Amino acid sequence: MISIDKTTSIKSALIWVIMLICSLTLCLAMVISTMQDVKLQRKKLISQLDGYVSIIAFNARNSILQDDADTEDNRLSSFAAVNILHNVHIYKKLPDSEQLSFFSSYNRRDIGPHPVQFERVPQLLKPYISDDYIELSKAIKDNDTLLGYAYLRASQEELSAYIQTRILLDILIALVALASAFIISSKLQRRFTTPIDTLLDVVQKVAKEKDYRIRAPIAPIKEYNMLSRAFNTMLDRIEQQISKLQQAEQENRRLTLSLEQKIEQRTDALKTSNQELLNTLATLHQYQNQIVETEKMASLGQMVAGVAHEVNTPIGLGVTASTLLQDKLADIQKAFDEKKLTSSQLAKFLSESKENLGIIYRNMERAASLISSFKRVAVDQSNENRRQFNMLQLINEVLLSLRPNLKKTQHQINVNCPEELELDSKPGPINQILINLIMNSLIHAFEHIEQGEIQINVSVENNNCKLVYQDNGAGVPESIKKRIFDPFVTTKRGEGGSGLGLHLVYNLVTQALNGKIQLESSLGQGIKIQIDFPVIVRSNKSVKSSA
Repeated sequence: MISIDKTTSIKSALIWVIMLICSLTLCLAMVISTMQDVKLQRKKLISQLDGYVSIIAFNARNSILQDDADTEDNRLSSFAAVNILHNVHIYKKLPDSEQLSFFSSYNRRDIGPHPVQFERVPQLLKPYISDDYIELSKAIKDNDTLLGYAYLRASQEELSAYIQTRILLDILIALVALASAFIISSKLQRRFTTPIDTLLDVVQKVAKEKDYRIRAPIAPIKEYNMLSRAFNTMLDRIEQQISKLQQAEQENRRLTLSLEQKIEQRTDALKTSNQELLNTLATLHQYQNQIVETEKMASLGQMVAGVAHEVNTPIGLGVTASTLLQDKLADIQKAFDEKKLTSSQLAKFLSESKENLGIIYRNMERAASLISSFKRVAVDQSNENRRQFNMLQLINEVLLSLRPNLKKTQHQINVNCPEELELDSKPGPINQILINLIMNSLIHAFEHIEQGEIQINVSVENNNCKLVYQDNGAGVPESIKKRIFDPFVTTKRGEGGSGLGLHLVYNLVTQALNGKIQLESSLGQGIKIQIDFPVIVRSNKSVKSSA
C-alpha cells in the first residue's frame, strides 16, 4: 500500500508534467534547430570561402604566367573589405620541380603575416576546420598544367558570434515558453482540480456529518460532471437504503415486541397448564451444551419444540381423561347425596373410571418414558465407570435382555466377535448403543420385512475397537440421512417414535466412549454403522460366534 507521505497531488503533478513535456520538447527542438542552423551557416561560410579561393586562383593564373607578383599583390589587397579573410597566400610551382615558392600574399592589418604552408597546401584542397579558423586551398592550373596553389585562411568569429546570439535567443525563447507553459498549466490545474476539491469537500462533509442529503454540484468539465452525477446517484441509493433500513428496524422492533408479547402469553399458558413440562424444559436448558455437540445438532429452540410436541400429547390426553373422570365423579356424588344413585349408574361409573384411569396411566407412563429418554440424552457420560469385561459376553447379555422382543419375530442376529476378547472400557455406553441400534432396526428397518438379518462385527487394532453394525432393512431416506443423528429426527412422528434413539447413540459414542461414528445407507439397501473408539486390550483370540 502506498504511504500517504509518498502520494502526489494532481496540482503539482499536472504542473510538473506540463513543464517537463514543454522543457524536453523545447530543448530537443532548439538543440536540433541550432545544430542544423550552425551546420547550414558553416556550409554557407565554406561555400563563400570556396568562391573566394576560386576567384583568387583564377586571377592568379595570369599573374603567375607573366610572373607579375606586384599586380597580384594589388589585386589581393582588395580583399581587405572582407573581414573574415585573415591571410591569403599564392604559391608558385617551380619549373621542372614539385617544390613550391612563395609568390604573393595578403594579410589583414590587425592580424599580421601567417607562416607559409608549402607542405599542407595539397592537403587543404578539402576545407580544414579548427576551433577558430577555416583553411582552404585551390590548385592554379593552365590547361591541366599545375601552376601553383591559392591558400586562404578565414576566421570563424562571425560564425561563433552568430552561434552565441542564436543560443541566447533560443534560451530567451525557452524561458518565455516555459513561463507561458507554467501560467497555462497553473490555470489548467485550477480548472481541473477545483471540481475535485469541491467533490472532496462534499465527501468529507458527508462522512463527517452523516448527512446523505448533500449533493455534489455540477462541474464545468464533462468527466468530472459524470463523476459528480455518479456520486450523487450513490448518495441517492444510500439514502434510500438507509430509509429502508430504518423502516425495517421499526418493523423489526414492532414484530419483536409482538413476538415477545406472544411468547409471554404462551409462557403463561404453559405455566398454568403444565408445571411439570416447564421443569423438564429447565432440565433441557441445563444440558443444552451437551446436546448441541456438533454442527449437525439442531438448535435449542427446535429441541424445545420437539419435546413440547412429544410431551404435550400424552399429558393433554391425561388431563382430558382426568377432567372427564372428575366430572363423572361429581355426577355420582350428586346422585349419592340426593339418594338417587342406582347400581347401573355406579357400574357405568366404575367402568368409565377404569377406562379413564387406564388412559391416564398409559399416557403418563408414555410422558415419563419420553422425559426419561430425553434425560438420558443429556446425562454426562464421563460419569460412567471403566472396568474390564468380555466383549462377546456383553453382546450376548444385550441379546438376552432383548429376547422378549426378538422371539416375536423371525429376524436373525449374527455376531462376529473374538470369544476371549477382554477389554478395559465403559460397558454401560456400549450396552446402551447396542440396545438402541437393535431396537431401531426392529421398529424402523424391519417394519415391512418378516425375516430380517442383523450383522454385528467386532475387531480390535492398535488399541482401537471397531464395531460394525449392519442390517438389510429399509434403509434411510436421503431427506433425513444427513440429520439422522440429530435429536427428534424420526420417520414415525406421531406413531410412537421420539427421534432420540440414534441421537443417544451418537452422544454415547462421541462423549462417553470418546469415539467416532459413521453411517452408510441407501433407501431399500439397509444400513451400515461403523463405530470406532479407544480401548485397552487385555487379550484377543479371534473366535467367531453367532446368536
